[in-house]
Amino acid sequence: MQLFSLNDQVAFVTGAGSGIGQAIAVGLAEAGADVACFDLPGSPGIASTVERIQALGRRALALSGTVTDRAALDAAVAHTERELGDLSVAVNCAGIANAQAAEDLELQRWQTTLDINLTGIFLSCQAQAAVMLPRGKGAIVNIASMSGSIVNRGLLQAHYNTSKAGVIHLSKSLAMEWADKGLRVNCISPGYTATPMNSRPEVADQVKIFEQTTPMGRMASVEEMVGPAIFLVSQASSFCTGVDLLVDGGFVCW
Repeated sequence: MQLFSLNDQVAFVTGAGSGIGQAIAVGLAEAGADVACFDLPGSPGIASTVERIQALGRRALALSGTVTDRAALDAAVAHTERELGDLSVAVNCAGIANAQAAEDLELQRWQTTLDINLTGIFLSCQAQAAVMLPRGKGAIVNIASMSGSIVNRGLLQAHYNTSKAGVIHLSKSLAMEWADKGLRVNCISPGYTATPMNSRPEVADQVKIFEQTTPMGRMASVEEMVGPAIFLVSQASSFCTGVDLLVDGGFVCW
């Protein structure tokens, strides 16, 4: 359907080397976009992401840097526009997760989590908006988490939860600042998802709990975040901005 088509669109995806970011980067190409794939230097999966996009007949770039470095983001966006054309779509997926009891949480771990998960999203949005706002059009989607709306039973992650709550409210705030300037900003809050982090043998017992406590009885696959992302960056959601789309198998209903 044309409503969901991204033909002639240029997309920029952070965290595109693995997990949700990789799946969304490839999904945007399936919908017709050319995609710039941004991840940390030496990301082992970024070459695979580019190859999968090119196999679909779309153009792709592998770009490296950290989302905590605005200059690196600006350079990557500029490179994208030189090679692929005007940036019109961005999905910000870069993030980290870990757990530790709040009373023992080191300041550095707290700060690093906030720097990457929240400040990194802000700087990414800034760099992307810098080229979108003058043209009066564009769509940005930020990946938050259901942990930004609820506290997961049994997981000691006050720092992570706080960062993701910040992503949700940041997305709404930017959406309101830019609503009359043609730039839409929304976010997706995944529930428990079978990313590489949740597929390690050492967390197998925890994964069973994730599945048992999700109403649909399973975790999401990373590919199940692709449809929501395409919806939120396409004309299908042309009147949606400031939305936090929960994709959680019903988890927050309980």
